[in-house]
Amino acid sequence: MAVLVTGAAGFIGFHVVRALLARGESVIGIDNLNDYYSVALKRSRLATLDPQSFRFLQIDFVNVAALKAAMSDLSVDTIIHLGAQAGVRYSIEAPQAYLKANLAGHLNILELARERACRHLVYASSSSVYGTNTKLPFSVDDPVDHPASLYAATKRADELMSESYAQLFRLPQTGLRFFTVYGPWGRPDMALWKFTAAVLEGRTVQLFNRGDMRRDFTYIDDIVSGVLAACDQAPCDDGRVHPGGSTAPHAIYNLGNDRPEPLRALLAIVEQACGRSANVELLPMQPGDVAATWADIAPARRDLGFAPSVDLAAGIPRFVDWYRSHYST
Repeated sequence: MAVLVTGAAGFIGFHVVRALLARGESVIGIDNLNDYYSVALKRSRLATLDPQSFRFLQIDFVNVAALKAAMSDLSVDTIIHLGAQAGVRYSIEAPQAYLKANLAGHLNILELARERACRHLVYASSSSVYGTNTKLPFSVDDPVDHPASLYAATKRADELMSESYAQLFRLPQTGLRFFTVYGPWGRPDMALWKFTAAVLEGRTVQLFNRGDMRRDFTYIDDIVSGVLAACDQAPCDDGRVHPGGSTAPHAIYNLGNDRPEPLRALLAIVEQACGRSANVELLPMQPGDVAATWADIAPARRDLGFAPSVDLAAGIPRFVDWYRSHYST
């Protein structure tokens, strides 16, 4: 049977599809190719994937009729649900997009997994669910009741919906809270992309909270390793307490680097990799943002063998090299 990957043209989804294909899996990918950021970039990602073992369907999983029609004659036993409306700041501008993609869309995927009696549903959550928590590092056992953005609220709601399906239908699921993922083929709305483009083009780099920000930056290859490890190990329905607190077959893990880095350190490595200095503008904190993130990854290390190995000094030059090659700068 095939593995279904939603958000297959997205940053993480594309890399996960590529890794699945590399280990011989048959993969079905779906994506609506929306214009939240460059559709050309999404199509360029898809163009690198082998069509012999990868089938791509351009559909919107929010449209339940279209989803059911597209999947009617396809067999899948595992779903990796990475499709979503991303972006903390955009959720302030376009809240309805999050209601549709992250809430209705997640429910549609849950129903698909239930109807197919899938072996395992792995889904993307986010470090944003920790919201205004000040205890560091963030643990999957921490309360997450105070989201700082609508995006965070929708991702926490996804976790709760998944818990209800695990309880009601014993559907094995794993939620993965990603921490600031970066690397080649990344997203244009993320800090590393913005900093690199600004430095290479001689534009001003904006540092929010006057640069006093720390993030647990996680390289894409490390994230993909964690996703595949989670995919291969569905939570048992044996009554034991899984990470995140569920006694149903539902586990939640942080996937981060366990190494919070100052935003200024990120910029310094970008400058070095680009061979140019940045013009910097210091700005106040933006609504919905938080000052620091830091992942407690002990449960993922223990259960999944998750062992991130790429630090900023190695990962950022790889991104800058890809960016220069892709855009011929």
